Amino acid sequence: MPAKPRILLLGPTGQVGRELQTSFANLGEIVCAGRESADLSAPQHLRDLVRRTAPAIILNAAAYTAVDRAESEPELAATINAEAPRVLAEEAQQLGALLVHYSTDYVFDGTKPDPWTEADTPAPLNTYGAGKLAGEQAIQNVGGRHLIFRTSWVYGPHGRNFLFTMLRLGRERDRLTIVNDQFGAPTSSIEIAAATRSIVEGAIAGRFGEVNEWAGLYHMTCADSTTWFGFAQAIFARASALIGGKTPELIPITTEEFPTPARRPRNSVLSNAKLKAKFGVRLAPWQSALDNVMAVLRAEATLD
Repeated sequence: MPAKPRILLLGPTGQVGRELQTSFANLGEIVCAGRESADLSAPQHLRDLVRRTAPAIILNAAAYTAVDRAESEPELAATINAEAPRVLAEEAQQLGALLVHYSTDYVFDGTKPDPWTEADTPAPLNTYGAGKLAGEQAIQNVGGRHLIFRTSWVYGPHGRNFLFTMLRLGRERDRLTIVNDQFGAPTSSIEIAAATRSIVEGAIAGRFGEVNEWAGLYHMTCADSTTWFGFAQAIFARASALIGGKTPELIPITTEEFPTPARRPRNSVLSNAKLKAKFGVRLAPWQSALDNVMAVLRAEATLD
């Protein structure tokens, strides 16, 4: 592999993709491929893109992420979340490239009372989760140099996510009802990108042994857990200056009181023990990660 490898980044304008651009900036030559040049709904175009680019590393931060809309667009969601990753894996194997792919806690049904491990049997409750699981399996079936990172409740200082929804609603309303019986680990895009950089750099440098010693599936989330209600409380405790000094009243509700087209797992907490054991990487507690994201938002608001 050259000293400055070519890196193909899919989904560069998404919340994880934007942070990957920053975290990988000095590792190699980054080729960003957004929707206009990388149509994941047309996998053959992906083949052509990878062959033209000839990357040493592929970072796939692109996906169909509209969880509820996927229930009415199952074929499109499956093409983007399952078929496209298979094509990327096949092309990566032909090149000997490293493929990094992100998956989701929604591959599980949420019935386990303890954190989910990579050895637990997936049983997705919705179309989105089923497609992401199929994408994982497709990559694993192809084999080769790959890293699949399951993450959860992703948010960050850029993009569309729960944090920005709360900030917007906090400015618009005096009272918000938030689900308080779904548990997970809010995970910032900043933490995901930093951990990915550390692991990829170590893998290509040979610090983790041969490919068969590190390639595979890992959980990658911030430490600790909360509910959506708890996450909302933490956001507003830190966000007064960003929403004009007002804080809405927060009312906890059950999942049944907030029906959605796609079912959500009650317990989305993932164990990160395998990630720590193999790579020595541990993401920050979600509370600390939220502090860092809010600091970025405050700095950007000041600059504006």
